[in-house]
Amino acid sequence: MSPTIPESVKVWSQFFHPALMWVLFALTLYALYLGVKVRRVRYAEGDEKKALIKGQFNVKHYQIGSLLLALMVVGSIGGMAVTYINNGKLFVTAHLLAGLGMTGLIAVSASLSPFMQKGADWARYTHIFLNVVIVGLFGWQAITGIDIVQRIISKL
Repeated sequence: MSPTIPESVKVWSQFFHPALMWVLFALTLYALYLGVKVRRVRYAEGDEKKALIKGQFNVKHYQIGSLLLALMVVGSIGGMAVTYINNGKLFVTAHLLAGLGMTGLIAVSASLSPFMQKGADWARYTHIFLNVVIVGLFGWQAITGIDIVQRIISKL
């Protein structure tokens, strides 16, 4: 006999993924801000560079990026799991496919870190490009996600 999940847990679990993703969207924008600061440090000179280095933007960017990678993977899997638990299937929509694409892109982006640490400009530019795509997809995901949440709420 398989365990049954209480109905109240099934209903309220549907809101964990959207809440987490909005937090991740904000963190993504913060990571973008930190990344811009890292580039400013790289090209700054003299006293400006000394002042910017004190902000440790590179360390913060790396830490937030690592957190984003972990939470996006967990959030994506969790969103699919909750959808399956509540509906007995996944809905293959543009929202799902773009979310899976974002998850893959963030993994590739993070995998470029060792190359960037060795000074590879191709890796740095690829990282920036992938992350700009992720931010764009994330904004679109947020909008389409609101529509999905509204449909869930209308069924309550």
